[in-house]
Amino acid sequence: MLSINSLINSIKRIKAGKKSRAAAEGAAPLIVPRSDHNISRDLISPSALKVLYTLKDAGFEAYLVGGCVRDLLLGYEPKDFDITTNALPEQVHRLFRRSQLIGRRFKLVHVRFGRDEIIEVATFRAPPEAKNHVDDQGRIMQDNVYGTLEQDAWRRDFTINALYYNIRDFSIVDYTGGIADLQAGLIQLIGDKPVRYREDPVRMLRALRFMAKLGLKLEAETEQLIVDLAPLLGDIPPARLFDETLKLYLSGQAAVTHELLCHYGVFDHLYPQTAALLHQEKDGYPRTLLMKALENTDKRLADNKPVTPAFLFAALLWEPLRQRWLQLSKDMPEIPAMQRAAGEVLTEQIQIVAIPKRFSLVTRDIWTMQPRLTRRQGKRAFALLLHPKFRAGYDFLALRAQSGEPLQELTDWWTTFQQASATTQSDMVSALGTGGEAEKRKPRRRRRRKPVIKKVE
Repeated sequence: MLSINSLINSIKRIKAGKKSRAAAEGAAPLIVPRSDHNISRDLISPSALKVLYTLKDAGFEAYLVGGCVRDLLLGYEPKDFDITTNALPEQVHRLFRRSQLIGRRFKLVHVRFGRDEIIEVATFRAPPEAKNHVDDQGRIMQDNVYGTLEQDAWRRDFTINALYYNIRDFSIVDYTGGIADLQAGLIQLIGDKPVRYREDPVRMLRALRFMAKLGLKLEAETEQLIVDLAPLLGDIPPARLFDETLKLYLSGQAAVTHELLCHYGVFDHLYPQTAALLHQEKDGYPRTLLMKALENTDKRLADNKPVTPAFLFAALLWEPLRQRWLQLSKDMPEIPAMQRAAGEVLTEQIQIVAIPKRFSLVTRDIWTMQPRLTRRQGKRAFALLLHPKFRAGYDFLALRAQSGEPLQELTDWWTTFQQASATTQSDMVSALGTGGEAEKRKPRRRRRRKPVIKKVE
């Protein structure tokens, strides 16, 4: 962690949160020289360094900014390296052959390196109110108002995300008190806090994600406003909330993040069907299954194993799906009931958080595999084993068993069946007999065709 206590004690500046934004803006920034911080160029992506030096050599200002600077100061390895500059997007685009202009509301440049690495470059932004680019609720609708480095710092969300690493002298530039907040372990909104949340309610989700990821605490007003303003998330487009859901639950701290979402009442506005049942849980349902799924997700990510969002959504929505399935099964066969319940639950959910078809179709498959896995007689078990979604369905069955549903015997059977020889598999199926769980098929009556009598003329 950054060791700058002596430096902070020697600095006479306004700390963010102590005085108003108007009073703090215009004050000289805190400049932390290279000798007083721990960020080395060896820790920075070579591709990001190439972009920084290219911009500098072309006569532009160039800084690493945001989460990468914050994470490096805290001793974490950044996932992405973002850059900000006074060069306009079109000027940046001309400097890099493998670059692409993207975005409308927030135009920026993606510079590609190799097959997978992208360095994002944004031009300094001025506050959106400078051009009245906000709607009646205070949300930012247009954000291509270019400005200075200082303006860019004051328009960012949290003080710990408004730190800049200057490639010219390797110093850190801090206008908003982010260094002091890092030292205090605080996450604090910049400026007028209610206004900042209203500008973009997704900042509430980001605040909770940073809490889980960094182990920091929220500054008092930044925290209280999440409880008060959480309903504003209902105004966010479902597609954007899908992206935020992946960030919340697939960043390696899913279990802790979920607890925070529930604690601050945010989960109710993202997954209301599940939230309503979480408040009515009995004997650990459905919280047990969901928490086990999130813990398993964290473990897989820690082990560098793949995680599919479809499985996550299957767990997030399992309890409302299960309740509706049981209700529909009273009047129709259980597999059609499952299919209908899945359609109803997903249709209701995507009005709030969009789930692309490439994931929702797999989620449906995982769910519909559940009743199918109880039907093992004859050739069914062998056919299910070849189903492309068998493994995901089996994993979900095992998760249900771990969560207390009476399915351990069935799960153990499938565990053994997968690993057994062909002869043993046949014996296992034969031992099941023909009764019990299998539905007996009624023999179809053959209709006799009526003889065709041709008329002889």
